[in-house]
Amino acid sequence: MKKNFLIIIANYYKDISIGLLSSAKRFIPKNSKFKVIEVPGVFEIPVTISKNIKKYDGFIALGCVIKGQTPHFDFISQASTDAIMQLSIDNKKPIGNGIITCLNLKQAKMRKKKGAEAMKAVLSVLSQK
Repeated sequence: MKKNFLIIIANYYKDISIGLLSSAKRFIPKNSKFKVIEVPGVFEIPVTISKNIKKYDGFIALGCVIKGQTPHFDFISQASTDAIMQLSIDNKKPIGNGIITCLNLKQAKMRKKKGAEAMKAVLSVLSQK
């Protein structure tokens, strides 16, 4: 499967993002092309996908949101997920959601394989007939 992918990675938690990216890259098919765009946080992922939606076959959204003392976690997590889903449906393009939402840094470090899961999900949708 020769496709063109865009990986958008929120680098707010740089060490977590690097792990998510590494796990996703392992499953990019041979002969496929991909580009990585870094954004400051997960809230910027949907608009970056929107700006590039016509240029790529599939998208992988990677990042981490860790719960703090305010409701910010809930707002950012829900808004990002809703926007990614709407973009995928409206444009009929797969977007793997590899944005992890965790209660603490320890949980986040344990979930770095989520990048691979997001990439596999995109490949699964692209292989549908």
